Amino acid sequence: MKFSLVGMALAAVEPAASAAWFAEHFGFAVGIDLGWYVNTRHAGHPGLSLDFVQRDHPSWPAVTRGKNVVGTLLAFLVADVDAEYTRLRDAGLEVVMPLVTEPWGQRRFQVAGPDGLLVEVLQSVAPDPRWLADNGF
Repeated sequence: MKFSLVGMALAAVEPAASAAWFAEHFGFAVGIDLGWYVNTRHAGHPGLSLDFVQRDHPSWPAVTRGKNVVGTLLAFLVADVDAEYTRLRDAGLEVVMPLVTEPWGQRRFQVAGPDGLLVEVLQSVAPDPRWLADNGF
C-alpha cells in the first residue's frame, strides 16, 4: 500500500477545544474548522493529520456515536523524552504514567488528552541486555 497521509479521526465533545489542545502542546495547526469537524496538521510532519469530529454528529459511525473514547493511545517518538516530560508537566498536563525506562528499549510517559484519549511520548534507548537474553533476543 502506498499512501501520502496518515490520519486519525477522534470523537470529541468539543472538536475545536481538542484541536486547540494538540496545537498548544504538540505543535499541530488547525486547518479546516466546520464546528462539528476540525482538521489539524503538523508542520514538521506534513503527512500527519489529526481530525476531531463531534462524537454525536451524524457523520460519525452510528455504533460509537455519542460514546466516550476508551482504550485509545496516540504515541509520539521524540529525541528527548525527559525535556518533553518536563515541558508538558510544567504546562499542567495530567501525567497518568510517570516517566519510566523500559527494559525493551523505551523511555516513556503518558498524559491524559482530551475526550479520554491517552498520549504517550517516548524515546528509543538501549535495551537491557539481560532482558533481551531472557526474552530470546
